[in-house]
Amino acid sequence: MLPREVIAVGSLVLRPPVDADAPAVRVTCDDPLTARYLPLVPSPYTLEDAHEYVRWAKTVWEAGGAEFAITEDGRYVGSAGVQPVSAYGTTEIGFVVAPWARGRGVAGAVARGLTEWLLDHGVERVELEAEMGNLASLKVAYRAGFTEEGRRRDAKALRDGRRADLVSFARLARDTGAPVRPALPFFEGGFERGELSDGVVRLTSLAVADAAEFRRMLNDPSVAQFGVGPGDSPEDDVRRCRATGYLWLSGQRIELAVRDAAGTFAGHLQLVNVMPVFGQAMIGYSLLPEFRGKGLMTRAVRLLSDWTFANTSLHRLVAGTDAANTASQAVLERAGFVREGVRPEFFPQADGSRTDEISWLRLRPGRAISS
Repeated sequence: MLPREVIAVGSLVLRPPVDADAPAVRVTCDDPLTARYLPLVPSPYTLEDAHEYVRWAKTVWEAGGAEFAITEDGRYVGSAGVQPVSAYGTTEIGFVVAPWARGRGVAGAVARGLTEWLLDHGVERVELEAEMGNLASLKVAYRAGFTEEGRRRDAKALRDGRRADLVSFARLARDTGAPVRPALPFFEGGFERGELSDGVVRLTSLAVADAAEFRRMLNDPSVAQFGVGPGDSPEDDVRRCRATGYLWLSGQRIELAVRDAAGTFAGHLQLVNVMPVFGQAMIGYSLLPEFRGKGLMTRAVRLLSDWTFANTSLHRLVAGTDAANTASQAVLERAGFVREGVRPEFFPQADGSRTDEISWLRLRPGRAISS
């Protein structure tokens, strides 16, 4: 049973909710962003729903969990909850921040402070889950010292009938709690608005709106010729586009749309196989036929390579091309990559044969590549 205490976290105070919080709870839970990520909350959310929440909070405490109103200078700025602690010393936390308090680090401070309070009271493992598309909550987990443990596919049902993946995090009593620093920062301006451009080509995060053109590109015979693995369904392509923010934030990969100056989708560029311990990542790309011969991909690869060396600790960028893909090899040469070697019979083909891969390398500027 958790003690019914008031917790101070910097300028924030966590205490059991009271009826006087109900008007602010109603506004918070009726907010579109809250409704989007908390599909089990009634929508529209009424004042009576808020009073019912206050009554329900008392039962949470009685059952061995905890439910807090987050306040600042006496004003409600959100809610935080703790599941009853299991026989194994494990619990789960969750939180919601009022619209007027967002963007000020409230959720991060609460996640860290509440977790440390639980660990101080003998809890061995604190869990946290966030929807894959909820980048704000994912950032909170990383910054609060939680370790990502996996991705639960289609674990959450949304209001529109879709299902979404959940990312699972945990912090153990023996963990240091040090913030997890992103290996791959977003472009300046953030995930949705940030971009790289040289005035001719633009690189933006791959979005759901790009899924149809992305699929058209992958199905083009000249692209499919050098593709590896089975083709995805249209639904898989949409899911891939939905996952780009999480994959980038978690340091696994960067998926970009290559666009012309007018913003038209022209192709796809990615930074994958990120290995921070070796300071290495791989670049891959494809371009729609109607945009070839204009130098767009060379510019795109050069833009991403230059940004990577300027904004990450990566030291080596590598790429691999089918020995027959001379167009791709020309792109890499023009973008500053040098031929590193050949891997015989590396790429499997549909007919059961295998083709050679030519390996390419670009090092962080200032380091020469020996021949």
